[in-house]
This record gives sequence, C-alpha cells and structure tokens, in this order.
Amino acid sequence: MKEFTSCRLATKYCIDNKYFAIAHLYKDEKPMDMHIHDCYEIYYSISGGKQFLIDNRFYDIEPGDIFFINQYESHYLTQIDTGIHERIVISIHPDYLQSISSESTDLSHCFTYREDNVPHKLHLDAEMSKRFVYLIHKIADAGGFGGDLTEQCAFTELMVFLNKAFRQDSHNTQPEITVTNHAQVDDILTYINRHISEDLTLDKLSAHFYLSSSYLCRIFKSTTGTTINKYITARRITIAKALLNEGLSVTETCEKCGFNDYSNFLKAFTKAVGISPKKYAQFNT
Repeated sequence: MKEFTSCRLATKYCIDNKYFAIAHLYKDEKPMDMHIHDCYEIYYSISGGKQFLIDNRFYDIEPGDIFFINQYESHYLTQIDTGIHERIVISIHPDYLQSISSESTDLSHCFTYREDNVPHKLHLDAEMSKRFVYLIHKIADAGGFGGDLTEQCAFTELMVFLNKAFRQDSHNTQPEITVTNHAQVDDILTYINRHISEDLTLDKLSAHFYLSSSYLCRIFKSTTGTTINKYITARRITIAKALLNEGLSVTETCEKCGFNDYSNFLKAFTKAVGISPKKYAQFNT
C-alpha cells in the first residue's frame, strides 16, 4: 500500500474507496480548523507534539501516544512544535471496518466506546510501539502475488492488537482527567457543550462569564488554537451528522443542533462535510 504524505489525500482515498489509508508525516501541513470527516482516524505520535482538542477534551501529546477518533468527533491539532513532527495517521472507512469484524469481535470498539468518559488516548510502551510500527511496515510493504491479502490480513491484525490494548486500558485504569492551561477555558468549553442546542452568541457567553468579548475570544483562541465560533460550528455539525444518521429530518436536525437559521445550517454543513445534509442523510441511513 502506498503511504500518503498528506492527511487530506489519505482521507479522500479512504472515503472514495471505502477502505483505509495510511499517511506517514514528518512535517506540518497547513493546519485544518476544528474539523470532522466521514471516517475513523488513528493518530500515532512518533516525535510528540503539544496538544489535541477532541470535542471538549484536551490532551498533551507525547511520543508513543495513540488517539482514536470517530466520524462524529470534531478535533483540532494545536500548538505543534515548529521542528520535525513525525506521526502516522490512519484513515479507516467505518463500512470497511464493519465488514472485517465478526459477531464476537467488533473492531470499531476503540472508536465507539466512550462510556464513563473513557479517553481517546492510549499510550503504547516501547514493546507495543515496535509491534505497531512493524504492522504498519508490513501493510506498506505488501506487494507481489497475494499482496492484497497480506495487506488486509496485516491491517486486521493491527486492529485486533489495538482494540485489545484499548479494552485493557479502558477497563483497568481510571479515566484520564485532562485540563487546559487555562481553567476559564475549561469552564467555557463545558458550558458550550451543555448548551450547544441553544442560541450561543458571544455576547451571551461574555455576560455569563462576566468577561469582555475581546478577552473571552483572546483566551479561547490562545488556549485552543481555534475561535469560539469555529468551535461551536464544528460541534454542531458533529451533532447534526449523528442526528441525521438516527433518521431525523434535515429540519429537525437544524433545530436540535442549535442552528437557528436553516440557510446557515445548509451552508455550514455542506462546507464541513462536502455534501448537503439531505444527501448525507440519504447515503447514511
């Protein structure tokens, strides 16, 4: 399998082919805003970084950390060091992962199990990291006669290995408590997520927290790397995708996820997802 050098290209290949794709990256792409996409994502850090914002949770990034992000979770990679930043990102189409799962082995478990605030992050020790990298190389080097089957078998082995590690970690350890460097921003994120379906304006947030709008915007952007409006929009699109998958109409979804203006909802959803809410519902229900 070809290793991509761009997350965007890997994601596109994954979605277009309903398969999986691997990107091995050594330097930063132009950072994406808070975003979501219609595939699972595994993010493995080789050289470390600084911070990941996934929905309303922050994580510091150290070498050996691996993150599991599903298609409904908005995320943003922020405050990355300016030097070499080596990581491996795997994009996986949910339908493909389901097709290689069995009745007794759900390979999507690491992406969908979020009970009791189970963290998105798992740390691989030196031995586990070696096994992860070995399987990645086995997938990438598969070729010749039977190369397709070798590739698929190695990927299945990789997902079994990661799910076992995830299950053990989530069942045997206390949920990780993650905090930002700014306690006020933690409170702001919590409030936004509790009231995401309501009319959240900058003025209302400023009044609620007794902060000026300029100060509120400044501390949020410096801590999270994104703006309040972009964060709120991304969270609402995430919720909208989940509601459309549950069978709700586009109009009902618009109301329940906090978009007061139907036209703005259509524009925001289409820009973030790539297709209109109506087409998305047709493809995913």
